[in-house]
Amino acid sequence: MGCFLRLKFGHKKDTKKIDAAAAASDGTGDLDQKKEKDFDGTNGGARKYSWSEIERLSMNFSQIVGSGGFSTVYLAHLPGSSNGAIKIHCPSGYLNRVFKQELDILLQLQHDNIVKLLGYCDNQDEGALVFEYVSNGTLQDELHGAGREIRESSRSTVLSWRKRTAIAYQLAQALEYLHEKCPLQIVHGDIKPSNILLDEQLNCKLCDFGFAKMGFSSTVMSSSNRKQVMMGSPGYTDPHYLRTGIASKKNDVYSYGVIILELVTGMEAFCEERGQGQLLTSMIGPILKSMIASGDECSPTKVAEMVDPRLGGDFEVKEAMAMISLAALCLGQSPSLRPSAAQILHTIKENIASISLLCTQQKDLPNKC
Repeated sequence: MGCFLRLKFGHKKDTKKIDAAAAASDGTGDLDQKKEKDFDGTNGGARKYSWSEIERLSMNFSQIVGSGGFSTVYLAHLPGSSNGAIKIHCPSGYLNRVFKQELDILLQLQHDNIVKLLGYCDNQDEGALVFEYVSNGTLQDELHGAGREIRESSRSTVLSWRKRTAIAYQLAQALEYLHEKCPLQIVHGDIKPSNILLDEQLNCKLCDFGFAKMGFSSTVMSSSNRKQVMMGSPGYTDPHYLRTGIASKKNDVYSYGVIILELVTGMEAFCEERGQGQLLTSMIGPILKSMIASGDECSPTKVAEMVDPRLGGDFEVKEAMAMISLAALCLGQSPSLRPSAAQILHTIKENIASISLLCTQQKDLPNKC
């Protein structure tokens, strides 16, 4: 079956990053994934290309499919009549280091819910990464952007509640893999909807590892370097990280909590049009803080008011309550009290009926729920 890649980019001064994304559609539907391969320390499908091969695959860089302050992405024609995309970093000493860091991490990864690297070239100053090409957009597109508008104009339905909870679960699977199942644990550092690609069945594919850190649980950056290498994007970055410069797995958990709020409410995490109330966490923060302090859940009425009105009431109130409670835990001020990815998965399985049923059906399969 044909595979595709979609890449999106932002400008550096807007603190957006290159969103290199890749995914393969296996036609198996929601969460029905192939058996996860054992980690062997290398991406077995990634091939090392020469620069002349990169030029040939990209037809001498004739068609740009994405560009930004950090790199340019070109359409590629891969063997077997499949399309791909080649990401070329802009030449600079700092970006060359970013490229090598991202390449080193991508070569370690094999997971159904993480971008798949097909090949690379590290023989030139620019560097090149070759990905599968996916045309179905990102979670940002689906919830907030042009992709959603196009699909709605074609009388397609809004992203359903079941799809939203499936995406939340799959993203947590990707985080568990990075945080707990890779021998050298990985912090992604920039979890946000534009870095979550959706395949033809709207399954989650986490991408863009330009901010990722590998082989540590936390580290302290010197104040002199903090501004240059600060991870994250507005609306998603852990305030504890902003205050201290300490990067850890719990930074990803905080960002995950913001995405849960977006999936539930349908609102953007950061929106300039909201004026002083730009951050979604600032708007919903008082409710979440009250939940954490009291240990209580929101009332069904309050929860129903928070859920995306585009769903037209087509959701389970108890499930929405569970998701909001989970977001509250992920967004807690103390990183040590936030749940791990494994605990997040357990919570979703215990409270979301469709996920629980699927996991029960797959309980005899290895490396599944």
